[in-house]
Amino acid sequence: VDREAIPHVELLPEAAAVVPAEFKGKKWAKLGVNIDGDFEPIYVVSRDKKRHVDALKDAAKGVDQILLATDEDREGESISWHILQVLKPKKTVDVRRIVFHEITPEAITHAVQNPRQLDTDLVRAQETRRILDRLYGYTLSPLLWKKVGPGLSAGRVQSVAVRLVVMRERERRDFVPAHYGGVKAEVEVKAGRFTSKLQRINGVNLADGSDFNARGELATKGSRWLSWDDGRAISQRLDPAQKLDWKTASVERKPGRETPPPPFMTSTLQQEAGRKLRLSSRQTMQIAQQLYEGIEIGSERVGLITYMRTDSLSLADRAIQQAREFIGSNYGKDYVPSKPRLYKSKNKGAQEAHEAIRPTDLDRTPQKVARYLSKEQLSLYELIWKRTVACQMVDAEVERLRVETEVEESSDKFTFVATGKRIAFPGFLRAYVEGSDDPDADLGDRETLLPETTPGEIGRAT
Repeated sequence: VDREAIPHVELLPEAAAVVPAEFKGKKWAKLGVNIDGDFEPIYVVSRDKKRHVDALKDAAKGVDQILLATDEDREGESISWHILQVLKPKKTVDVRRIVFHEITPEAITHAVQNPRQLDTDLVRAQETRRILDRLYGYTLSPLLWKKVGPGLSAGRVQSVAVRLVVMRERERRDFVPAHYGGVKAEVEVKAGRFTSKLQRINGVNLADGSDFNARGELATKGSRWLSWDDGRAISQRLDPAQKLDWKTASVERKPGRETPPPPFMTSTLQQEAGRKLRLSSRQTMQIAQQLYEGIEIGSERVGLITYMRTDSLSLADRAIQQAREFIGSNYGKDYVPSKPRLYKSKNKGAQEAHEAIRPTDLDRTPQKVARYLSKEQLSLYELIWKRTVACQMVDAEVERLRVETEVEESSDKFTFVATGKRIAFPGFLRAYVEGSDDPDADLGDRETLLPETTPGEIGRAT
């Protein structure tokens, strides 16, 4: 049962009228939490869930076994616990907890065959969070009504978030912009042209945006602040009409590697769908819900992706093996790393119960399922599918190039720097490029090629 379909059947009382009679008159009753009794919560069945509770009670009559199949996280575990509280099954009834992350026959069969007991630690974790929400909101919200406006509410998370926004806004308001100049030149050597940027004058580095503090002051010692007027004056001194010698001072080549992005979790899926597909977070989650709950493919309904509300980056062994087999078959063995890539969330508080968001079966390529999906469904599924494949591919190998060009005018030496990048081996970029719909077409845009030049070569500004 997904918590969006049947949310919590028991809640802390929302109004005095629903507080159980035995607690009315207590000074803490309106909070729904006994602050004098070890913060024990009071639970009541919410009015709009009574029909669900009645249906569950009818279904549970005379059964020998109850399977609790809510989500495998704090909220889901808590829902299962509350369902047991309202059902009050007899001791002879076998109560089992089952979990699955994808709605496929294989996953559900495996879950039924491998039940477990309720995790009371997760239940208490959710209960603690809910109690904190109540104590925080019910004590702070009345202050908002008096100071800001009626009907507003404050919460454990929202209040801190507002504080952070206010602090950031104060920083923005107090920020003093700094204006600085710069000079770019189009340099031509025998092999072609390239754009270079002025970096030093007589060995002194020029300041850029990273060298100023929030008060608009130059904070980096030993840097020169170039004004716009200074920049214009230098441009006139180095005008191509002067026919000055632009000498290649140094050419530095460095090999580098770019690693694939990890598989999607909820936040990164929303961000990338916004960038690539122009979908809002709400639209992304609605479409993902449809893919998770199942699409009619032929004569069966199939869940195409795993659960989409997760902060986990882990993948099932079966999914990793599928990805490696697909990569080897479609891109070649050179694109398969020697060992599977394993990802773990950097957030210590992340719930790792779910997997990352991935296709339930990588053999269902976007091309195979395209005719069963809407345009938006296909776009999101393709995004998830490509990211899952790419995260198990080898690094991209690149060559980074740095060319310094010197030009002298009067008694001053000006040093210009150009940087470039060439993709030596595309690796995961063959399958997935962040922000791009067509990885193969975008590979060229990932490169910044510079013409061949050697130290000592004399060029000209154009």
